[in-house]
Amino acid sequence: MPKKKPRKRHRSVTSGIAVTLRRTAVWLITAGAISIQATSCGFLPAPSPPAPSLERSGPTTATQFSGCREFFAGGVAPSIPQAPLQRELCYEAFAILHSGTSKTPVFVAERLARASIEDANEKRTNKFFADARLPRSERAELSDYKGSGYARGHMAPAGDMSNPTAMAQSFSLANMVPQNPTQNSGAWSKIEQDTRRYVLRAKGNVFVITGPVFGPESLIVGANRVRVPTHLFKLVYDESTGKAWAHWQPNSEDARAGRPISYGDLTQRVGMELLPGVEVR
Repeated sequence: MPKKKPRKRHRSVTSGIAVTLRRTAVWLITAGAISIQATSCGFLPAPSPPAPSLERSGPTTATQFSGCREFFAGGVAPSIPQAPLQRELCYEAFAILHSGTSKTPVFVAERLARASIEDANEKRTNKFFADARLPRSERAELSDYKGSGYARGHMAPAGDMSNPTAMAQSFSLANMVPQNPTQNSGAWSKIEQDTRRYVLRAKGNVFVITGPVFGPESLIVGANRVRVPTHLFKLVYDESTGKAWAHWQPNSEDARAGRPISYGDLTQRVGMELLPGVEVR
């Protein structure tokens, strides 16, 4: 059997740096969801100044997705902090790591190309459903969103789907987060459209990973206690150029489509290695 590679150990920091970090920001990874705590100055959407290094809550684990590795760059799924109630779900056109704690995705992965986007002209079904592969105790239901004031926000957009099966599957509640309706139809929709326009210009595959971020002030909706993200991210990796960038946006009506942040910056913010199978240039 091949020898296992030794796990990388994080170097400890001096007590002075630790005190500074505790005063400026405390980053938490909890129960399969990403959690962040803002400083008194609020969240900074710009990529500078650089965010402090994450204090991880425990060891990380590599996700497998043995049935749908094609949705991940280099065929390797992300490495994430260990947490309970996480399930890997493969669909026709995307893959989901689902958290039974937040009742939302941890992340959703897609592989897009010019041909698939050119074929993405399917009529929206708008038939939302709870995925029966998830235990009832670990999933959101349609009733959780009713009257909540939040939209059922796609992580893998319906506009990316190139065939009827993929379109229908994109309305699984496992692919949704409670999203501010103004952001959903405005600033976030623009990011999705801009990503598709980029794919049409790209020379090959473009891998996209989208997910929610939960701050300590995140709310809960519905009888099944679905967590409302404070932020959303969308990572874009162009296989032909080796370049990656990410969009980071608050889940609020004030959200604006701003300048992307770097892959390294995103990794620090979310505490996940989303592209472990490739070298980002």
